[in-house]
Amino acid sequence: MSAALGRLLAEPQVSSWLNVHAPVTLSALRGRVVMIVTFQMLCPGCVAHALPQAQRVARSFAASEVAVVGLHTVFEHHAAMQEVSLRAFLHEYRIAFPVAIDQPGSGAIPCSMQAYGLRGTPSLLLIDRDGILRAHHFGEVPDLVLGAEIAGLMAQNGVRRTSEDSAMSASGREASACVRPPAD
Repeated sequence: MSAALGRLLAEPQVSSWLNVHAPVTLSALRGRVVMIVTFQMLCPGCVAHALPQAQRVARSFAASEVAVVGLHTVFEHHAAMQEVSLRAFLHEYRIAFPVAIDQPGSGAIPCSMQAYGLRGTPSLLLIDRDGILRAHHFGEVPDLVLGAEIAGLMAQNGVRRTSEDSAMSASGREASACVRPPAD
């Protein structure tokens, strides 16, 4: 089962949280656009692109408007990627945003990775202010594309989108900041 665009995103299944004093929930982040960056610390694309991009997003937008959350989702090299190693990694790379450790699954694929239908790392999920999944990317996302998507979600100001809007978003034909004018 995978997370569907246009639907409320379920809470991640987490074994522990780093860089925070208390667990973070998606429901507590409602009212903000949420960017979840899924990564592995031994993934070259994550280290070279996804994590630096997430840090830029966290610095570029007000925390009251956009929340950046990391999800360390390990599906290979399990023995090398333990919590103690991840703590050192986050410290060395100066990653300060909250990071969840995906709950191990019954096989090699962790619980949230499986529930969200992630194909690998890096993956990026964008959630609107109402908790609805609006974008699901696998691999590198150009900064300008991501910035436009985040700005479009911020411009919605909590306005619910129609199923037609969701279908357009899923097909990638949506304008970056499409907001319907109020009906007369």
